[in-house]
Amino acid sequence: MVRTVVMTVLHAAGQTAVSLVRADFPESLGMVRAATLALLVAAGVAWGAVDGWLRREGSAPTWLTVALVTGPITVTLAVLARAMFIDATGTEVIGPALLSGAAFTALLVLIPAAAGVGAGRLMTAPPSRRREVSEQC
Repeated sequence: MVRTVVMTVLHAAGQTAVSLVRADFPESLGMVRAATLALLVAAGVAWGAVDGWLRREGSAPTWLTVALVTGPITVTLAVLARAMFIDATGTEVIGPALLSGAAFTALLVLIPAAAGVGAGRLMTAPPSRRREVSEQC
């Protein structure tokens, strides 16, 4: 639940920030878009790596659920924020945003987190987890 809320807020804030820059400072759009994407990927990789390093059971299904829930909620929140704070975006953009934006957001959560979990499992487990893993074998 915490992963879902944090990732949803991060992604919605990122999308809203990019929309704000697009509306007010279009000359800076490329840099802001790249920085936002890097921040979102880094957050997913880092959190996934911690899950992998701690050898948390069920990391893959957890991150899949987070991605599937985060996608549509993020897009809906971003459209609402854009309508309230940036321009007069209407409800007509929610449909296309849910189709394309939600899928992209879900992948932007799932792929970095999966890579992070894989990388985290390659690291040496913390001492308390090493004992648990050796006792299971």
